[in-house]
Amino acid sequence: MSDDIIGTGQSIVLETGGQQVLARLDNTRVARAFNQLLPLTVSLSDFGADTEKIGDLPTALPVGDAPAGYTPAAGDIAYYAPWGNLAIFLEPFRHADDLVRLGRVEDGFEALQRKSEIAVVIRSE
Repeated sequence: MSDDIIGTGQSIVLETGGQQVLARLDNTRVARAFNQLLPLTVSLSDFGADTEKIGDLPTALPVGDAPAGYTPAAGDIAYYAPWGNLAIFLEPFRHADDLVRLGRVEDGFEALQRKSEIAVVIRSE
């Protein structure tokens, strides 16, 4: 399977506030590296005028062969390489260099849209 196939990778669950969010990782090297960190608890805070939720990861992800950036849509799960953080986009955003898509929320997106810091447990399904 090619490293450029999107949306056909591992299913993951994000649990927050007693709710589950279902997502699917892309089938890329960086998304598979993220999956190797799971299970993981991340504190997500509002960022960019509530455009996204961001949280620190325990280690950097390998982005050497990833595209140089992309334009995220609402529901995208991404990695911002310069800061080493996880980003979940609540709204569409402009193209950003060094932003690497990891996957996409498939169900339960509303659980992430609370305007406050939230703790999220992320695990492979």
